[in-house]
Amino acid sequence: MKGPNAVAAALLVVGGLNWGLVALAEFDLVAWIFGEEFGTTNAASRIVYGLVGLAAIYAIGTLLAQRRTADTRRPATAQR
Repeated sequence: MKGPNAVAAALLVVGGLNWGLVALAEFDLVAWIFGEEFGTTNAASRIVYGLVGLAAIYAIGTLLAQRRTADTRRPATAQR
């Protein structure tokens, strides 16, 4: 699972940087890469935005699965 995790992490970094730039500088990095103006999209930029969204969903699922695994491995605590 290292491959999908690495791809998801890279996409989340791209998305995070893009939103940070939008907030701080009103600069849309993804739009700029694909030759668009701020706030406009084309098919390629929509694909990138969609992949970032899918990476976020994947990351949420991965985190929840890790949490469930950690909860099942945790020893039961003594009741008082």
